[in-house]
Amino acid sequence: MADNSEILPAEQLWRGAGIIVIDKPCGPSSHQVAAWVGKMLGCQVGHAGTLDPQVSGVLLVMLGNAVRLAPLLLKHEKEYVCLMRVHKDVEKSRVEQIVHEFTGRIYQRPPKKSAVKRNLRIREIHHIDLLSIENRLVLFRVRCDAGTYIRSLCHHMGLALGAGAHMQELRRTRSGAFGEESAHTLHALQDACVAVRGGDRSLLDSMVVSVDAAVPDLPAVVVRDTAIDALCRGAALAGVGVVRCDEFKKDQPVAVLSGKNEFVGLGRGLVPSSSFSPGATGLVIAMTSVFLPAGTYPRGWTKKERPEKPKPGARRKDSIKKIPG
Repeated sequence: MADNSEILPAEQLWRGAGIIVIDKPCGPSSHQVAAWVGKMLGCQVGHAGTLDPQVSGVLLVMLGNAVRLAPLLLKHEKEYVCLMRVHKDVEKSRVEQIVHEFTGRIYQRPPKKSAVKRNLRIREIHHIDLLSIENRLVLFRVRCDAGTYIRSLCHHMGLALGAGAHMQELRRTRSGAFGEESAHTLHALQDACVAVRGGDRSLLDSMVVSVDAAVPDLPAVVVRDTAIDALCRGAALAGVGVVRCDEFKKDQPVAVLSGKNEFVGLGRGLVPSSSFSPGATGLVIAMTSVFLPAGTYPRGWTKKERPEKPKPGARRKDSIKKIPG
C-alpha cells in the first residue's frame, strides 16, 4: 500500500471503542498507518507506541474513544527482534558476555532524531535472548520497558564490545498483551472493509478487540448496575456501589466492570482496597476514562428536589400576618 489514494474512502464502518493490532510495514510512519486505518473505517483513531518508518511490526491503533487508553498503552512492555551488525570480528563468547551485562537497568539518552527531549533516562532490559550469530551479524530478541531505544542499545553494546555496532533491522513482536500473531496487515483490513460494504461484518468484527483486552493485568472492580449510569456521567464510585474487587493500592489504576463483565471504564483508587469492604460508605474510586455510553443502564440515583425560590418582591403566603378583627 504505497500511498493514501489507494485506500478506499469509507463511510463510518466502525462505531464505538475498540483496538485493532496492525502489522506495520517498513516505509510509512506510524502516523500515516493510523491515518489510513481511520480513513478506511471512517472513525477517530490514535496509535500507541510509535515505530520509526523503517521498523515493522505490532502497532496498536485505537478506534473511537479507545484513544483514552493511550496513556496506559504507552506504558506497556515491548518485545523486539533485532538484527545488529558489529563493525569488527568479535568472539562469540564475548558477544554473549556483553549481552548478559546489558540485561537489567540501563541508562539511555534518546537519539537525535527522536521526537522527545534528549534527557538521560533509566530503562530496564528484562531479557535478551540470542537467536543467532553469523560472522558480524547478531540476531536477538529483547523484552524491555516502554520507551527503550533499541538503536541506542545496539550502539552501546558495540562500544562495550570495543568494535562498534549498529541496528540493521528491527521488528516489534509484542506490545503489552498483543503479539504479532494477532496483528493484521493493511491489505487484510481493507478486504474486511470491502466485505462490510457487501453486507458481511464478521471479518472486521473479528479483527477489532474490545478495550478491556488492553488492560488484562489491572485490578478489577465489579460495580452494581444502579451505580453504572452515574459513573458514566463522571461521578466517583462509593463503596456502596462495589460488589467485589481485587486488591489495589491508593492511586493505582483499576478496571471498572459491570456484573455482566462489561468494561465500564478506568478508575484510580482514592483509598487502598484494604481500607474498605464492598457496601461500605465513602468514595473509593475516581473515574479517569469512561467507555460505556451514558444511558446504557437505567439511572439508579435521584436528584434532591430544591424548594422554589420566591420571585423578587414576592411575599410568601405564610409570612402574611393576619390582623385580628
